[in-house]
Amino acid sequence: MQKFSKTIAALMLTVALCSSVGCKKYEGTNGTFKGHDYVDLGLPSGTMWATCNVGADSPDQYGDYFAWGETEPKTTYNWSTYLYSNGDYNQLTKYCSHSDFGYNGFTDNLKTLLPSDDAATVNWGEGWSTPTYKQWVELLTKCSYSWTTINGVKGCVFMARNGHSIFLPAGDSRFDEEGRSGDVGEIGSYWSSTLHQNMPDGVKGCQFIISFDDCDLYDTFCRASGRPVRAVCTSR
Repeated sequence: MQKFSKTIAALMLTVALCSSVGCKKYEGTNGTFKGHDYVDLGLPSGTMWATCNVGADSPDQYGDYFAWGETEPKTTYNWSTYLYSNGDYNQLTKYCSHSDFGYNGFTDNLKTLLPSDDAATVNWGEGWSTPTYKQWVELLTKCSYSWTTINGVKGCVFMARNGHSIFLPAGDSRFDEEGRSGDVGEIGSYWSSTLHQNMPDGVKGCQFIISFDDCDLYDTFCRASGRPVRAVCTSR
């Protein structure tokens, strides 16, 4: 019954997507890997994008929020609760390439999440991962995108040339004592598994931002903030 209900929900979302973006053909799910559905966007890299966020049951749900490098959601997102710092952005204890930002000058030159620190891998299994910087760039440059509303949830539809698409809901991020989201419905912020490629200090996280007028990759010192994760895989 649960599987049937998820199928009906996916079909309803498909109809809504086609209506909102005017597509002639849409296949909401092209396959399932380790119990989670993916869409084949026909990308050169062969990357398959999950249909929903980690912790979500459908594409229009925000799912769980994770600090960068953490694998479990929590209620408080700040530097005092961040796993890989000693209380501030310039006291990092892992994933640091510049001594000015490491605790007592710490550096390890790690710039990509290890599988054990990847929320997608830990929660969905080996083969799933948080998108790299290059995978986000590929999605941005190989697909067209448009701001829309699905089942009352605002976000961005990314439409591939093969007619397939994914929906990224605008769940914003979390960073305060109560874990509230700030601009839900106005901005969507998703983690990359790699630190920002254009930042020479090698300590800034990379986030993919969607809004009603723009989609792009940005750097952030605030690794301690909670953001959704959209998983990818290369298995079919």
